[in-house]
Amino acid sequence: MAAMGTSAPQEAGFAEDLDERFDVAREAGCLPNVHGVIAARGGHIVCERYWPGIDEARGHPLGVVRFAPETLHDLRSVTKSVVGLLYGIALAAGRVPPPDAVLIDQFPEYPDLADVPERRAMTVEHALTMTLGTEWDELSLSYADPRNSEIAMDRAADRHRYVLERPVVRPPGECWTYNGGATALLARLIIKGTGRSLPDFAREALFEPLGIDRTEWHSGADGKAIAASGLRLTLHDLLRIGVMLLDGGRWQGRSVVPKEWLTSSFRPAVKLPDGRRYGYHWYVEHVAMDNGSGGVRWEEMVNAVGYGGQRLFLLPRLDLVVAIFAGNYGASDQWLPPLVALRDIVLPAMRVR
Repeated sequence: MAAMGTSAPQEAGFAEDLDERFDVAREAGCLPNVHGVIAARGGHIVCERYWPGIDEARGHPLGVVRFAPETLHDLRSVTKSVVGLLYGIALAAGRVPPPDAVLIDQFPEYPDLADVPERRAMTVEHALTMTLGTEWDELSLSYADPRNSEIAMDRAADRHRYVLERPVVRPPGECWTYNGGATALLARLIIKGTGRSLPDFAREALFEPLGIDRTEWHSGADGKAIAASGLRLTLHDLLRIGVMLLDGGRWQGRSVVPKEWLTSSFRPAVKLPDGRRYGYHWYVEHVAMDNGSGGVRWEEMVNAVGYGGQRLFLLPRLDLVVAIFAGNYGASDQWLPPLVALRDIVLPAMRVR
């Protein structure tokens, strides 16, 4: 694995006490069970911190883990954003249908589902933006509840049929509904088009070009990789993906993900109930930071979000990438520690903006 360069915080425009600020926040209880934080600016690592904490691997307790650069960690739903990248790579190779293709036509193995007019209105893009318009509930029910739609999908005899046959309850494209089934459909199209398993295609098309050589991918009861939430990487390698994305999909001069696909992926397609926006399996929002004269500036941010506090934050104008692992699975405020790390520690430490 090729090493990424490092810079002292002050050389990259940060206060030299950036590391110490994390220690103060930890001692104050502001980063509960955060396992690691790594930040890069201009493609160079400026901060990399790890702490011991309680963790699990997709529901299987691991106890207290002493995290380090080589430790693999669940990405949970950050996996969805990785699958979005893989779809773009496969599309550029002509192996998967374009976003405007009728979704059900890509699954001729289910002819009985193709005759419903409402279902024929769904396109691949509706899967990419999670606006299928079908009945789906992952957010109000615990993942320990068999009624949770993702759990029901994983337990179904045919997960792809399960997703496609959900009742259409609103016009496709009208409303965003968090839907791991949409990711499963995209993964199936990748598998069908490339003739490779999802982990194999990811390794060949994304990980190996980035020099990422240690990964794991949880499988479902059917033995196939869980596309919505099964990937495990090191924090360092998640950052590597982010650095590549901020360089327009290039790594060491080589195109890995087409720049045009990133433009589409990061373009807001639908508004979420909480005010954030969503592109092709990536969230688009703004984060507040000091404008240097006592006021507030809202900085545009693209990010990938995973259960328990997993995050990949991309701030293009600042050329900043921040990756975070945590183990706050099931906590009602699991969203807060990664936001504190970015908003209250990293951004205030910036001196050059």
